[in-house]
Amino acid sequence: MYSAVDHQFMSQALAEAQKSLYLSNPNPRVGCVIVKQDQVIGVGHTQKVGGPHAEVQALANVKAQGFDPRGSTVYVTLEPCNHTGRTPPCVDALIAAQPAKVIVAMSDPNPLVGGKGLERLKAAGIDVRCGLLEQEAHALNRGFISRMTRGLPWVRMKIAASLDGKTALPNGQSQWITNALSRADGHHWRAQACAILTGVGTVKEDDPTLNVRDVETERQPWKVIVDSKLETPLNAKVLDAAESGVILICASLDLPQAQEKAKALQAQGVEVIAMANAHGKVDLPKLFAYLAQERHMNEIHIEAGFKLNGSLLREDCVDELLLYYAPFFMGEGMGMANTSPLSELKQRQDWQIIDQCAFGSDLRLRLLKP
Repeated sequence: MYSAVDHQFMSQALAEAQKSLYLSNPNPRVGCVIVKQDQVIGVGHTQKVGGPHAEVQALANVKAQGFDPRGSTVYVTLEPCNHTGRTPPCVDALIAAQPAKVIVAMSDPNPLVGGKGLERLKAAGIDVRCGLLEQEAHALNRGFISRMTRGLPWVRMKIAASLDGKTALPNGQSQWITNALSRADGHHWRAQACAILTGVGTVKEDDPTLNVRDVETERQPWKVIVDSKLETPLNAKVLDAAESGVILICASLDLPQAQEKAKALQAQGVEVIAMANAHGKVDLPKLFAYLAQERHMNEIHIEAGFKLNGSLLREDCVDELLLYYAPFFMGEGMGMANTSPLSELKQRQDWQIIDQCAFGSDLRLRLLKP
């Protein structure tokens, strides 16, 4: 069904979609390549929210170069949209351009689209095919797909540890376990997330900024703090809302003292939301549902301490692990996650390694649930 040339141009479209990695949230990362007589005449990728989608940008690129898109083949990594959001439907622009063929990597999981874009193109007499390099396209948009199909964001937990799994000395010191190359890679993963989430323990212990510094990006992710008892200091660096929004999730705002602290935080531009579970702690599953369904967040990047890490793993909130190992033994210290002890090995939660990469002397592993 697909030729080697088709694979080549779809691979180029996927490379184009990579340019949206830090840019397009909460929209999916999409790339488009337009080809005529085996020559690329236009390329595009999804821009910031409110900006052109990949297909529209690619068609504009065709026009800017003086080419005619009629009779061309369009390679696009996600089904063109068929609804009006902040921008008009992409199928309308494609139909008007009169290509002979549109090859799509995967259908859109958005129920507003869900095959309707492909049907519109077919009804206009365009040869439409779908499924070329589908797995690669899926991997590029795990968060968007998760939000559309599960009503939950894709949750990635990042941990930096010694060979014996320690993330900090007994006194809490953790800077720096891994090397500069690993830290830069960590910022690459921060940059593509909709929000970076941490706990109040990390805020008080490390006073992090939790922004993106080691890679260039036009957009800073939101910062989310899990803080049941509103213990976050008002002068914490993470509260700087100038470059990105800050959301603090507590358990309750019933007491006058909590209301007073919340007002002080809100005066600094911080959103304070109460979201308690039956035990008087923050309801973590409800929090992630809220971030996806109400705040339209695709990917959440976790950088927290062993207590919150343990809670997230116990409550089955984590989809992916991003583990960085530095080549030394720490001995005593804090572990990766405060998980419940097992009485039998069959109780364990297995993970599957999907990628391993060296950053200088450090090793990074990516793991998913099988």
